[in-house]
Amino acid sequence: MSTLNPQGASGSGAQIVGGGVGEGPGPDVMAAATLDGNKVMTSDGEHVGKISDIMLDVRTGRVAYAVLSEGGFLGMGSTLHAIPWNALTLDTAEKCFRVDIAAQRIKDDPGFDKDHWPSMADTAWGTQMHEYYNRQPYWSDAPLAIREGRDTRGV
Repeated sequence: MSTLNPQGASGSGAQIVGGGVGEGPGPDVMAAATLDGNKVMTSDGEHVGKISDIMLDVRTGRVAYAVLSEGGFLGMGSTLHAIPWNALTLDTAEKCFRVDIAAQRIKDDPGFDKDHWPSMADTAWGTQMHEYYNRQPYWSDAPLAIREGRDTRGV
């Protein structure tokens, strides 16, 4: 049985693998808070950190990025990395996210710290981030009025 992708046929959301279908919500619709703290595994099998935040694009209503917290102790001194949501796969069997990139590639990304976040609404920054993860920007299939920030309500 296949599941429709609620974010469109382009596959702009995270993929889901594993057999996990529990009672209640999930894995297709989940509270963002339930995903915080999930470990992230790379294509070469390394645990590189945990999800610390889920970033929403308020205009389009889409999940834009997951923020990976790498290193540090109790959240102090950790490096943060924005990973495009469509670069992640939720593995329900292993209860983790998988990203199709080698661990060293994530470690080579300078990332940012909790006091110096990038401007995630900047499409130049976003395009560069999506290219780093070999993904199409999530907004590329959004209606033009939404991409331009125009209010389409009542039009």
